[in-house]
Amino acid sequence: MKIKVDKDISLQKIRLKSAREIFQCMDHSRKTLREWLPWIDETKSYKETEKYIKSVHRSRGENKQLVFEVIFRKKIVGLIGLKDIDMLNSKAEIGYWLGNEAVGKGVMTRSCNALLRYTFEELGMNRIQIKCAVDNIRSCNIPKQLGFSFEGMERQGELIHGIHRDLKVYSLLKKEWKKK
Repeated sequence: MKIKVDKDISLQKIRLKSAREIFQCMDHSRKTLREWLPWIDETKSYKETEKYIKSVHRSRGENKQLVFEVIFRKKIVGLIGLKDIDMLNSKAEIGYWLGNEAVGKGVMTRSCNALLRYTFEELGMNRIQIKCAVDNIRSCNIPKQLGFSFEGMERQGELIHGIHRDLKVYSLLKKEWKKK
């Protein structure tokens, strides 16, 4: 499955054959990503990335997560996905990370917008949320640019390197997205 974002960007459902390229992207941006992602230190080779991809593929039947490769100018530059998919209540959370080479080019904002379109139109979701570490300014700017509402803080919602960090919680409803 593939979602065309624009002429430079597409989202491809995560593939096992992409494990090395995904790992290399993450590894080249390790120092930056490490500050925000708790799993970075445990990902020491593409084998851990393969295990992750296999776990995503196994969970597809449960409809709990859907992960895409972010492809920018024919190169994998990060991942984006839906997690905690709740079909009963028509809601999910978007999570994402981007390698340093694609930061500051609008890649993730455009990718999120395309995923929102797919999520609301194809999956029939009603509510999408994004959580960002309070200090992660770049990440927090994405839901703001996409018209999400700030709902509040999830106090000490994520453990990163032994420190519990507060998360900003943003949400967007289908009716709000349709107005854009």
